[in-house]
Amino acid sequence: MAIDSSLFQIMYTVSSSLLYPVIILLLLAVVSSLALIGEFISEYSKRHRNVTQLEDVGKRVQDSVKSSDFDSAASHLGELKQNSLVMSFARDAAAHLGSSAATSIDWLSEEYEVRMTKNLEYTKILSTVSPMLGLMGTLIPLGPALIGLAEGNILQLAHNLMVAFATTVLGLFAGIVGYVLTLVRKRWYWQDMADINYLLDCMEDEA
Repeated sequence: MAIDSSLFQIMYTVSSSLLYPVIILLLLAVVSSLALIGEFISEYSKRHRNVTQLEDVGKRVQDSVKSSDFDSAASHLGELKQNSLVMSFARDAAAHLGSSAATSIDWLSEEYEVRMTKNLEYTKILSTVSPMLGLMGTLIPLGPALIGLAEGNILQLAHNLMVAFATTVLGLFAGIVGYVLTLVRKRWYWQDMADINYLLDCMEDEA
């Protein structure tokens, strides 16, 4: 019984010691989620997709590639006005075409796919970890709250319940923000990858 009591005391001490780190991480998650909302709004305001212009540039690039006029194809890619990732890919691809190093363009598209995945990782982590931290912040104060209830200490009970509810709300808020931003950005990046793949198809005869 003494061993069990010591073991339970160690578990209680360790779990209680995690409360402040969890609260700090939750506050950081909330601040990060607010910053991500601002970044999301900025990114949304800058997104611009012109299908007509994309098709026009793609056809001109394809014609130039078929005639082995790589400088002209690179020039057409530089005229592209689309979303930032697509334009960045077009500029990098144009540099490869201009230097006749087109064998690396497929590799370049995979690099952009990795970059898009990396951009989604942070919000995915936020949407997954934040509710877990909120749950930890909810459960840890319940021990002291129950002790306060058993001792008739209403102030201790109220304080710990307040902490438990606050951490739940913060964790859910950050998790919701991360989840929504992940879904929307995933759709954006799928569209960007579709546009990049279209440009790749237009340059495929170059090989």
